[in-house]
Amino acid sequence: MKDFEQDYPDFRAAPHYEHGDEAPSNRSANPTMYDVIAARASRRGFLVGGLAAIATGVFGAGLTPRGALASTTGLLGFAPVPLSKEDTVVVPAGYKVQILAPWGAPLTGDMPAFVPGGNTGAEQGMQVGMHHDGMHFYGIDGSSTDGLLVFNHEYIEPRFLHAAAWKGQALDGDMVVFAADGSRDADEVLKEMNAHGVSVARIRRGADGQWAIVADPMNRRITALTDMAFSGPVAGSAHLITRFSPDGTRSRGTLNNCAYGATPWNTYMTAEENWAGYFVNADAEMPRAHKRYGVSAEESRYGWEKAAGGADETMRFNAAATGNSAAADYRNEPNTFGYMVEIDPFDPASVPVKRTHLGRFAHEGVVFAPAVAGKPVVCYSGDDSRFEYIYKFVSAAPYDPATADGTLLDTGTLYVARFNEDGSGDWLALAPGENGLTPENGFADLADILVNTRAAADQAGATKMDRPEWGTVDPNTGEVYFTLTNNNRRDMTQVDAVNPRAENNFGQIVRWKYDAADHTRTAFRWELFVIAGTARTSLTFKDEVLNDDNIFACPDGIWCDPNSRLWIQTDMGDIGPDQSGPLEPFGMNQMLAADPATGEIRRFLTGPWGQEITGVIATPDGTTMFVNVQHPGAHGSPEDFAAGKFGSGFPDYNGTVPRSATLVISREDGGVIGA
Repeated sequence: MKDFEQDYPDFRAAPHYEHGDEAPSNRSANPTMYDVIAARASRRGFLVGGLAAIATGVFGAGLTPRGALASTTGLLGFAPVPLSKEDTVVVPAGYKVQILAPWGAPLTGDMPAFVPGGNTGAEQGMQVGMHHDGMHFYGIDGSSTDGLLVFNHEYIEPRFLHAAAWKGQALDGDMVVFAADGSRDADEVLKEMNAHGVSVARIRRGADGQWAIVADPMNRRITALTDMAFSGPVAGSAHLITRFSPDGTRSRGTLNNCAYGATPWNTYMTAEENWAGYFVNADAEMPRAHKRYGVSAEESRYGWEKAAGGADETMRFNAAATGNSAAADYRNEPNTFGYMVEIDPFDPASVPVKRTHLGRFAHEGVVFAPAVAGKPVVCYSGDDSRFEYIYKFVSAAPYDPATADGTLLDTGTLYVARFNEDGSGDWLALAPGENGLTPENGFADLADILVNTRAAADQAGATKMDRPEWGTVDPNTGEVYFTLTNNNRRDMTQVDAVNPRAENNFGQIVRWKYDAADHTRTAFRWELFVIAGTARTSLTFKDEVLNDDNIFACPDGIWCDPNSRLWIQTDMGDIGPDQSGPLEPFGMNQMLAADPATGEIRRFLTGPWGQEITGVIATPDGTTMFVNVQHPGAHGSPEDFAAGKFGSGFPDYNGTVPRSATLVISREDGGVIGA
């Protein structure tokens, strides 16, 4: 079953495909996480595939799944909400929800009002972007009522973005409209580029308890056109030379911004995830820096390189070698994406910096271990694609709270994880001369290793994971959690009652820890915190099964709050009320809270039709939580769109196109969220 991801002639036909997923590109022989689990189970004498085998192999011998027990710690203080198939947001009794900062909300410049599906490209550049994702709240002087909300915009749904112009056409969420001559309308492309990126919005809670965006000089849009700088070993190298930057030090824009990271020095890092699909390279011989990341030889995702007028900022998405050198074309433009990008939210004039030593891949985000003065800075990142890897960076210089800044991320060691079947793990250095990374094996120097991070991890022998998503670190125990959202290795017809995990439709959460909670160590111990699924197909590390109060599938976003409550968000794809198949029992995407000590999990929130729940952060006092609803209505069919039906009414419920937006959640009694 090792080649399941290659079994479909068109990878978009595979189960769990979502808009923008990159084509499978990891063809290395490295073991997968499933192989590790299988080996660990089989060596105990069990047949792999059944829940009992997984339970024994991963959690230890002698386990008999039982119903989930009530928490004895009091960490979760709310009544769980039921599963939902309604086009609405549901939170526990005693909680309330406000909608904030939907796509198109005026933010900068002359603050243009939102026109459903009808704003110009320039106006979109002054409005909140589309498809909200990871975010962080930066309190002004530590405030919990006034601060900067910084949030990502992962991708777009062109049919909603241009709903007025494309009215009546049968379009799905991926399709764009071309002119008769094969070109794209230039202003439509500008609007799409400006709907990507990051929004920085000053928000304030009024006397009535309602939050609102405040017009402020710190408000900012960072888009696919914003000037960027490079730092670290790849900066100034031949890999980054383009017509725009002949010295390889600058770039334009950031794309497919998924999760994020908040640095110990109070800046924001946005992750460039599935960026490869925005490019096309029809050269006869595609370099590994394109091919290993899924750059298409046939077409780009939105056809931006075909914008009428042939402007340089759009032509760059054609990554073919059309000039006599790299400085004459954009053959290296894909090499300028795939990084963590650091943004100073408090300085609107600052230039975002792509920190290249954190590696180049489909970053889901970055999560920092608690920073300790005098010790190196440590952070983790997942590569969100099936059979890709989990990485760790350890800085060379120690952390000094008085002087720390992003340059700490420019020198150090990037590692990739190997999970061993006995529950141990190792971090493998991706550095010149180590783990086979030599010129003889095709890695000339550190810049070459980092531009080709995936190939370097292949060479090092890392464990291929079940699509690594978000990560978080428990600030009180130092334990690290990563969501592995799904990995459907087998055809749906091969799933039966005795082999509920043969096709991993539901995902799991892995956690690990170090001796002395020292994140700089290269050895760790791992376990599965929870195997997601129904009551029949789930299991927690306490050998308990999930029940009606907490069954879930496809964990994605995850965040451990200051009190160690673990918040888990799901992304089962673009699901509507009539979904069928293995995900039908779970209703709409949801957010849950877990007690890491007891394993108890309770459902906290369910969302509307066609969305994913993503992005979660709270104010410093814990009394206000921000959660994003992304791509509501994305399940709508082309025929529905042509008929003027948009799949979901969220958040306006007035017959116009649905909009991603931020939920502001608070308790009616003003208490701490979740307690």
